[in-house]
Amino acid sequence: MASGTLYTYPENFRAYKAQIAARYSGGKVKVVQDAPAFKFGETNKSAEFLKKFPTGKVPAFESDSGVKLFESNAIAYFLANEELRGQTPADAACIQQWIHFADSEILPASCTWVFPCMGIMAFNKQNTERSKEEVKRALAILNAQLATRTFLVGERISLADITVACNLLHLYQYVLEPAFRGEYVNTNRWFNTIINQPNVKAVIGDFKLCEKMAVFDNKKFQEMQGGKAGGKSGGNKEKKTEKKQEKKQEKKKPAADPEEEDDMPVEKPSKDPFAALPKGTFVMDDWKKTYSNEDTATVALPYFWKNFDKENYSIWFAEYKYPEKLKKIFMTCNLVGGMFQRLDRLRKHAFGSVLIFGENDNNSISGIWVWRGQDLAFELSPDLQVDYESYDWVKLNPDDEATKKKVNDYFLWEGDFGGKVVNQGKVYK
Repeated sequence: MASGTLYTYPENFRAYKAQIAARYSGGKVKVVQDAPAFKFGETNKSAEFLKKFPTGKVPAFESDSGVKLFESNAIAYFLANEELRGQTPADAACIQQWIHFADSEILPASCTWVFPCMGIMAFNKQNTERSKEEVKRALAILNAQLATRTFLVGERISLADITVACNLLHLYQYVLEPAFRGEYVNTNRWFNTIINQPNVKAVIGDFKLCEKMAVFDNKKFQEMQGGKAGGKSGGNKEKKTEKKQEKKQEKKKPAADPEEEDDMPVEKPSKDPFAALPKGTFVMDDWKKTYSNEDTATVALPYFWKNFDKENYSIWFAEYKYPEKLKKIFMTCNLVGGMFQRLDRLRKHAFGSVLIFGENDNNSISGIWVWRGQDLAFELSPDLQVDYESYDWVKLNPDDEATKKKVNDYFLWEGDFGGKVVNQGKVYK
């Protein structure tokens, strides 16, 4: 039975996993989530915190015996008992299977669809519609698995149920209205079973299923972003302005209605590191809209080369340095998606098309990036430097025909890649 301190912010569904696991195992967990003991954006950026948890992410956990963990699934596993983890190797493997499914198949689609409705991200119709289809597919897979089962693995609740249910919370809270979720009878029955388990309910409280699908509200988004909305899409970006968090922590107001306020805080942004650079004539938002909504080969690429401002913007080729460490494709996708998420402050000044080549246990990452300025953008601010050193960066000459071909191939996701086969791609926009 493990015990210790869990650092998080209020209503963090990732932290719920650890808290629920502890309740089942009898672990004693002290949750630290309110100022002055813990202030998101400050405490987790302090030297003392980073010494213990180098990513600066929450939830983070320190056991009474000195074990220090970040990443919610690892914390939940540490706090769980053998019944939750799986009592046979086969069950344990199946549980891990569903945990990975929750993070790779459910969570990215949930974030892309729900976060704009919460005011955290700008709306992108193409990405949202694609995410709806991905959610349908995930719900259908669960529905089939649960046709003759009460729980995902075995006869009792496990970390598989806890993790999948927590990753579904925002979907069922904000967008899975009765008409949308109606056909997934088994999934709905299972979800209601999980959230009403006493040990689960003690953590998440009374949960109200969505009655009307939430939609993007641009006014709300502008307010959340302090009037500085940028072209943001896709991925997993679970954040909230510090201003909202301060209102909850310092003024100690009751929790806001979920339709009016999200539950993902972010630290207050500092001065735009690109502010001193010339704006140039290339309008990044117009390019992103063209790439998203028009045919790439016949419209988007001609638009790019006609409008690209080589005096004030630059083109870079990036290649991941450690392909030997890349294993499963979904893990490589998560690696790229995580980088996109942590580069949020770069978003309105940059565009990237990153390709994942190969197959499980033999894959690689490389891509083309375009951003404002002539130097390596990540060096403008410490906020942008989490991932970039894992890549080799080469500045390309926009007047070179070889550059134009490489850019076209990476933007099209097809072409000559030195014998490498494209598995899938991700766009940073």
